[in-house]
Amino acid sequence: AALDAAKEFYIGHARVADRSLMNVVFRCRAGEAMDQKLIAEATGAGLVGLAGHRAAGGMRASLYNAMPQEGAEILAGFLRDFARKHG
Repeated sequence: AALDAAKEFYIGHARVADRSLMNVVFRCRAGEAMDQKLIAEATGAGLVGLAGHRAAGGMRASLYNAMPQEGAEILAGFLRDFARKHG
């Protein structure tokens, strides 16, 4: 929902009907430099491991196993704030 709310800033890799509940894969519309800025700021905020596939680029948030709901909410808040700050 955080990505969909900022669709002028983010692009999802999968169609809505094909989205994974475990892997949230996306990129910034502004391009690779903004993707790298997001990864750097996220890392600084304690959100690690968002760099996507080396060939596909972008970001991937894996929500497997012990990821609590709170972690997903923190990521969503970061994504909303990042889009407001840089959009």
